[in-house]
Order: sequence, then C-alpha cells, then structure tokens
Amino acid sequence: MKWWVMGLVLFALDSTAQELKIGFGTHKPPYLFENQDKGLEYDIIVAAARAAGLRISASYAPRERLHRALNRGELDGIATTNSRGGITRFYSQPYIVYDNVAVALTSRGYQIESIADLAPYSISAFQRARFQLGEDFQRIAEASPRYREEAQQIAQNRLLFSGRIDVVVGDSRVLRYFNREVYSQVDVSQPVTEYRIFPPTHYQLGLQDKALRNRFDQGLAAIRASGEYQRIEQRYALY
Repeated sequence: MKWWVMGLVLFALDSTAQELKIGFGTHKPPYLFENQDKGLEYDIIVAAARAAGLRISASYAPRERLHRALNRGELDGIATTNSRGGITRFYSQPYIVYDNVAVALTSRGYQIESIADLAPYSISAFQRARFQLGEDFQRIAEASPRYREEAQQIAQNRLLFSGRIDVVVGDSRVLRYFNREVYSQVDVSQPVTEYRIFPPTHYQLGLQDKALRNRFDQGLAAIRASGEYQRIEQRYALY
C-alpha cells in the first residue's frame, strides 16, 4: 500500500512540474534506448529533474540535428554534451562519464598508443566526436579525408567487422552492446583490440536558461546524496 501511495504522489508531482524539452541522441544502449524512455543516461536525467521539480519531455534525433533545434529555440536543452560541444549555453554539472576508446580488428596489427597515432587510418566516430574528444582528436578529424561521423552509431559495428573502416571511436559499452544487434549481418566473433587513448569523457546537460540549469544541478546533487543515482547505475550494471 505504501508504494502505491508513493506512486500516486510522484504522479501528482510530475503532472504539475515544469516541463523541460530535452533533446537526446539516437539509440545507444545502455545509455539510451531510443523511443523507449529508458537507459542509464535517460534515467539519471529524469531522476535529477524530478528531484528539482521538473519534468522531462524527450526528443530523439541525431546530435547535429539536435544542435540545430537548440539554436532555433525548439528545445530547452540537449543531453550528452559538454563545454567543448560547440554551443554557447549554460552547462550543468557532469552527470555521467563515458569510456571512449578506439577499436580495430586485432588482425590489422595496429600500433596505436596516442591520439596522434590515429592519423594514418580511416576513422568512424559518433556525431560531434570531433568537438567532444578534445583538441588533439579534432585536429586529426579535420585534417583527415577519411574521417566520418555516424548519425546512427550501430553503423560503426557494421563498418568495423566488414573491414570497411580501420578504426571506430566510441564508448566501449555502446560498441559491445551493438554487436548483439549486428551479429547476423557481420562476423562479430572476430577479435578486436581496444586502444585506451582517450581520457574519460564527462558529459553535461546544455540548457538555454541559467536558472533551470541551477535547478537541475540541485536535483542531481540530491539524487547523488540520497543514493538514487547509485541505484540507477546498478540497474544497468550488467550491460
């Protein structure tokens, strides 16, 4: 009975909370299950917003399209960005950390010990990686005629295992997850090597309004203090 009453209270609070239109990217489990309103990143943002008396209305699109929508004022904010993201907005405190790596087929025998070592290779990265992964990577991306970014990150796995690209760059959990979605199309049993040449990538919410940014930060601090943040992490620990 207690949980039923609590559910009614949360529903009532959500229905009266101020709505925030937030742009999320495309399908990238376990952080975001597109159009399913769930995922590690999605759940953290929703929980922090709720703790701040806000309600999230999610919009899903490739990152480049989301940035254009934000600049047109069609969104209150976008997820999975940071101060290097190429927009002038109010950034929240970091709410999640991605483990971005470079990955290649082990059979290629590449020696990659730094970001600079990527220069000779064809590279497939996620959209706006050229901004998000630091100045060294941006120089490589902008100088290379064989650099590309994918609106749908699942394409990276197809490109890698079909041998059509030398190196893919993305979060290690996302890349591993997509193997289960492309195994019937390409041979995902081929050994791969992860090159850990990137520092952890701290992502923030980019918001149009400073006061809303401050409220979100308060909500984020509250769910960290209450243990709710850690419980959300545990829900996705097996991915």
